Amino acid sequence: MTRIQNNKQAKSGLKRFLSLMFWAFLIAFLVRTFLFQPFSIPSSSMEPNLIKGDLIVTSKYRVGYGRYAADPLPFPSLEKRLLQRGPNYGDIIVFKTKGDGARVIKRVAGLPGDRVQISGGTIRINGKSVISKESNKPVDLKTKYFGAKVREETLGDYSVLTFDNVQNHPADNTDIVEIPAGFYFVIGDNRDHSLDSRIDIAQGGTGLVPSANIIGRAEFILLSADEGFSVFRPGTWDKFRGNRFLVGLR
Repeated sequence: MTRIQNNKQAKSGLKRFLSLMFWAFLIAFLVRTFLFQPFSIPSSSMEPNLIKGDLIVTSKYRVGYGRYAADPLPFPSLEKRLLQRGPNYGDIIVFKTKGDGARVIKRVAGLPGDRVQISGGTIRINGKSVISKESNKPVDLKTKYFGAKVREETLGDYSVLTFDNVQNHPADNTDIVEIPAGFYFVIGDNRDHSLDSRIDIAQGGTGLVPSANIIGRAEFILLSADEGFSVFRPGTWDKFRGNRFLVGLR
């Protein structure tokens, strides 16, 4: 009798465990698909605002749901986005490129219907230059780009710090780009080290970004650490960047 009871208890315990795992997976999937998704910053193209080693959290519901909302699983929305809400000027978005399908993070500088041009390194939207001025704000990474100018731009509701360390860079001057419906013009904050909408896909850039390819809008930096950090190795804890813990991006 005791053995039968033990078997029943073991089976009951296994069922509870499997049920718990199922619901945990389902909740995590729903949160990741419809609410929030984390991404790590792999490069310097968004410095000084986002740096390599940052872990950011993006929101899905802020921009609606496109074909990559549940990436890598397919999402039923194809060319159009479900509950489309944006993004807007200055928003930082994560999207999949049309070329190699890589996940990329950039800042929105042009909306559908806009005419965008880069002139002398300054963004012009519909014939009007965005407010751009040299900034004296301290930037820790400026020493990484010796002689770099730090500029402050106004994009929508954002005051954006940018790096400019190569005078007359090939991407500092572009033709006027007319953005068709359903597309966005994006740019990196580290202007001379960013492959973005200023550059065609054939030349390694992103080209214009289809709305359907947008995954989410960056909301805040969850945490940040230098390479080699591990929470399970106390000897690496000095690599954790305490000044970049829970930092808002809006």
